[in-house]
Amino acid sequence: MNRYCSIFSQILKLFPRSEFIAIAHAYGGERHARGFTCWQQFVSMLFCQLGRAQSLREICGGLASCEGKLSHLGIAAPKRSTLSYANKHRPWEIYRAVFEKLLLRCRANWHGGHKFRFRNKLLSIDSTMIDLCAELFDWAKYQRTKGAIKLHLVLDHDGYLPSMLVVTDGKAHDVVIARNMQFEPGTILVMDRGYHDYAWFSELTRQGVFFVSRPRSNVIYRVLDTHDVPDGSSIVRDEVVEFTSDYAVSRGAPRLRRIELVREDNGEVLTLLTNQMDFPATVIAAVYKDRWQIELFFKAIKQNLRIKTFVGTSANALKIQVWTALIAILIIRYLQLCSRFGWSLSNLVALLRMNLFTHRDLWGWIHNPFQAEDGQPPPQLELAF
Repeated sequence: MNRYCSIFSQILKLFPRSEFIAIAHAYGGERHARGFTCWQQFVSMLFCQLGRAQSLREICGGLASCEGKLSHLGIAAPKRSTLSYANKHRPWEIYRAVFEKLLLRCRANWHGGHKFRFRNKLLSIDSTMIDLCAELFDWAKYQRTKGAIKLHLVLDHDGYLPSMLVVTDGKAHDVVIARNMQFEPGTILVMDRGYHDYAWFSELTRQGVFFVSRPRSNVIYRVLDTHDVPDGSSIVRDEVVEFTSDYAVSRGAPRLRRIELVREDNGEVLTLLTNQMDFPATVIAAVYKDRWQIELFFKAIKQNLRIKTFVGTSANALKIQVWTALIAILIIRYLQLCSRFGWSLSNLVALLRMNLFTHRDLWGWIHNPFQAEDGQPPPQLELAF
């Protein structure tokens, strides 16, 4: 007799079914359900991510092959046409709301922080392009013979958890999307030179949001003040500058701090811009270096989840799959943070895929995946006659 339900079922319990049903009703997802509920669709699409199913056939066939183990999940294996229709017509906003609720729950249970001593919230913002076939995804035209979508992501360095995502077509500019995002005062935002915009820099400064970025190569500036550089560090120059070009003046460019440093790996001189005037230059350099974590996040999600090939061609189906991937990576990252075992993300994804329908205690498996169960009978069977 099994004391535990499957690992997949225990993962689904991280987000209560009653809350999911309430969200689905709020967005009208159960309208015209006809026996295939939003919960069944959610379980099927999460199985697509955790089980790395590459098509509707693999999703439905994989669940059908485990038919005897699906009763505790509250679903039955769907038909391909049924799942395809649901992905095309049911609102993708349901999955965004589920992600936001799950993110709040993970933050409440995770009491870690970023590796820096300052208490400011540290965020990275960047985007990545996903190529699509222009003939199949005709709504995502990017070039003449090429389609693409762009994922605009904000990564929270407290646990390196994704906190915001916007899905657009490939032509959307990074700064245009970033201007519509709201950040709390005191936040430190790290970004590359693709977000260089004087008007946005001025708006962030007015809101009390700090940023660390890189300037374009053709900026014109005047040095107003210089700071001493630490001995023996990679910092070459630390200055307060004012941008003097007509374009910068018309856009209301604020006075910023310009830091030059030498990279330790290749000796390249790197220039940084920030409106944080109090932190040491070495801390600003370390903050920008930690921006590389968002690049690693994009690499991890593309390699370990179904984010480059899609099981539907409509915009709605694609967004459902993208948001399900974000939900899956949030769950996986949370399990990794809570585990006492030294998991790498790729190893955890691989072994989790092999044990989705194994009946073991999830947290016992996460802490020690290679230790067998103790084999003791369940307490309810110990009867005294």
